[in-house]
Amino acid sequence: MNTNEYSQWFRGSTPYISAHRGKTFVVFIGGDSLEHLNITNIVHDLALLHVLGVRLVLVHGGRPQLDNALTDSVMHNQRRVTRAQDMNIINGVYGQLCSQLEGLFSTGLPNTPLHNVEISVVAGNFVTARPIGVLDGVDHLFTGRMRNVDTQKVTTFLDAESIVLISPMGYSPSGQAFNLAAEELAADVSVALQADKLIMLDELSHLLNANGERESTVTPTSLQILIGNDQDISHTTRARLDTMIQAVRGGVKKAHIISFKEDGGLLQELFTAEGVGTQVLEESTGPVRAAKREDVSDIVEIIRPLEEAGILVRRSRDRLEQEIEHFLVAELDGIVVGCCAIYPVEDEAELACVAVHEHYRRRGSGVAIGANLLRAAEDKARNYGAMSLFALTTQAQDWFIDQGFATADVSALPNSKQSLYNWQRGSKVVAKSLH
Repeated sequence: MNTNEYSQWFRGSTPYISAHRGKTFVVFIGGDSLEHLNITNIVHDLALLHVLGVRLVLVHGGRPQLDNALTDSVMHNQRRVTRAQDMNIINGVYGQLCSQLEGLFSTGLPNTPLHNVEISVVAGNFVTARPIGVLDGVDHLFTGRMRNVDTQKVTTFLDAESIVLISPMGYSPSGQAFNLAAEELAADVSVALQADKLIMLDELSHLLNANGERESTVTPTSLQILIGNDQDISHTTRARLDTMIQAVRGGVKKAHIISFKEDGGLLQELFTAEGVGTQVLEESTGPVRAAKREDVSDIVEIIRPLEEAGILVRRSRDRLEQEIEHFLVAELDGIVVGCCAIYPVEDEAELACVAVHEHYRRRGSGVAIGANLLRAAEDKARNYGAMSLFALTTQAQDWFIDQGFATADVSALPNSKQSLYNWQRGSKVVAKSLH
């Protein structure tokens, strides 16, 4: 990466640094991740998230390690039946894995920019559990499910700027230990904490659609369909995707699946517009909303380069504040990335100030953001009672044509708009029926 590419990447990541600060992420680190050589880099990236102000709760697994230690285990529907004699071995395996992670986070991460950063990792008995009981006639003995997580205690440690580490063990009120499914526990903990993200590390890099293209964003429903149609997904990955669905439907804002094999994958997913994995979120509301007065600064940042290039007519900040009720903004990960304005003009509506942040235009996501803005603008114009939508453009005529507009003559404009037409600027007129 040359200096200019690095500068562009860093500038593009800045909004995400701000957006993630103070947010709670639950990160699942499976036993397969812990065995992989990239685990050291993953820990370094998690340490960087911590330094940037992300509140981290880590839930580790240990399935392959337990498979090696308990060669005679009985499995039922991919879940281990835990016998009384297994518990000491399980405790030992989880203790070793927990110690491995604590050691990787210990003070002085070697050969990294964080070598002088002190990172506190706190592990403890945060989870109470209950036995699963008998399923399909099979008694699961000491295999359990989370009953409760002490969210107050976890929050206290997060407030003290510690990373919380949770092993897949839970205890009954009487002190009996139960072995828990780590993926399931991560989802349950994320729901209990109402976390902003659940991140699942897996061998799978991302999901693919029917055309073999990466699905960067899916809903729980579409993910269920993808899982059902893809017979090549392993049982382990399928279980992790299922828990992501449960978490999002339980109130977690977003769940991500990212490959533990890809160095830097975690950072690319969280700090770039494109990402590298697949995220799951409910689409209860669209990505475009009515602008608010506090959005003016973001709008100014988006439109200023286009004004300076002569693509948009200059608008003062005062004018933007006065006309804010006419504006719509597009958001991506809580960041304002685009805007447009709708003005009623007689029985028509004018679409103006359509703009996407330059970073997202360069990255190729500008077309989708613009299309989302246009759909919301058409709805707003219909609410005004407009029969058609028109726009004046000097350099984006092709984009409007692609979106269903047709070229028109200045004489087709409403009379009040014709009298204000700037012949020196020579803007092209495009129009679209809203029927």
